[in-house]
Amino acid sequence: MQKTETMTVSERLDITTKAFELLHAGDEDGYERTMKTIPMPPYMAKAAKESIGVDFLVNGGWNLSEVEAEFGREWLVK
Repeated sequence: MQKTETMTVSERLDITTKAFELLHAGDEDGYERTMKTIPMPPYMAKAAKESIGVDFLVNGGWNLSEVEAEFGREWLVK
């Protein structure tokens, strides 16, 4: 597997700030869409896959770039 660039903490905080601004403005859908642009940590994806199922991950609109980098793309189809 090739190493990919991860999002910095500063970038994650900027996105989170923008998401909360949307939430406070009453845009819950915008908040959710924005938060999903932050890469899901592989440990969370593993727990979600085991408890909810892989369809939740694949069809949920999540940024799975770090998951794919750690586990490989094929992990998301098994």
